[in-house]
Amino acid sequence: MARGALRKAVLGAAAAVFALGSASAFAWSGHGTAYTSRGVYNGAHYGSCGGGSCSHAGSVAGPYGGFASNTGTVTRTAPGQFSNSGTATGRYGNTVQHSGDTSCAGGTCSHTGTMTGPDGKTATTSGDVTRTAPGQYSSSGSVTGSNGNTVNHSASTSCAGSTCARSGTVTGPDNNSVYHSGTATRVAPGVVTTSTSVTGTQGHTVTSSGTVVTGGVVVAGGTTTTGTTVVVAPKPVVVAPPPPPPPVVVPPPVVYVPPKPVVVTPPPAYVPPPPVVYVPPPAVYVAPRPVYVAPRAAVWVPGHWVGRVWVPAHWV
Repeated sequence: MARGALRKAVLGAAAAVFALGSASAFAWSGHGTAYTSRGVYNGAHYGSCGGGSCSHAGSVAGPYGGFASNTGTVTRTAPGQFSNSGTATGRYGNTVQHSGDTSCAGGTCSHTGTMTGPDGKTATTSGDVTRTAPGQYSSSGSVTGSNGNTVNHSASTSCAGSTCARSGTVTGPDNNSVYHSGTATRVAPGVVTTSTSVTGTQGHTVTSSGTVVTGGVVVAGGTTTTGTTVVVAPKPVVVAPPPPPPPVVVPPPVVYVPPKPVVVTPPPAYVPPPPVVYVPPPAVYVAPRPVYVAPRAAVWVPGHWVGRVWVPAHWV
């Protein structure tokens, strides 16, 4: 599927998701392409906020026609309290339902959630995001599968000027780790560029980059990183003299670690060995040495009997 067709399909599907009953106060969209050893992947996403809720939708199309999508909504239920729900659909039509709750107080937001697969099995998630200093954030959390295996993750984010940089680690139950890092830079009003690097357990590294373009009624504000997507959040309208509260960072309900493509290094080109040149040794002639054999005198042996056999006379 071409990039333009994919984007139209995602944005069309998102239109039904974002019918919130009121005009959106803020919206964003983006699309990009990833080139891997397994083929080209095209993706697009769209988000909108209004009436106390923010909704998003995104899809990825693989090189062989596979198509996966994800939709969800985050709603502010009370000051510092949020709830979220959504659906992820795989290439074969299987769906995973996810939901959770987030509570923010004292510079820290805590999140708990569940994910339920098509077979009814459930995984749980939990995590915290803390504002440690102006423009500085740290996060940690875990995901426990239906089989009891747990994956732990931690990360830190630092923002200065128009750029935010992050780095983190994901560790599985076998203590193997995946490392990820990335940056987001505001290059123009409503335009953010991103770059990401992921290093797998075998040392292979995958890098990607993209651009997020925001739309709607946009007021420049802080940035929040979620995976490889950067959202430029609207700045709250300040009516009273007191300064606005610190920005609220809502952690994603699902920590997604992109699969590491297997890179097979081709063997070096075969270089034939140099031909073997045979140089015969120089011929050396050795003259034969004359050997003199003296003649032996002949002796006449008369006929005689040997046992019962008669031997006639002969020369010896």
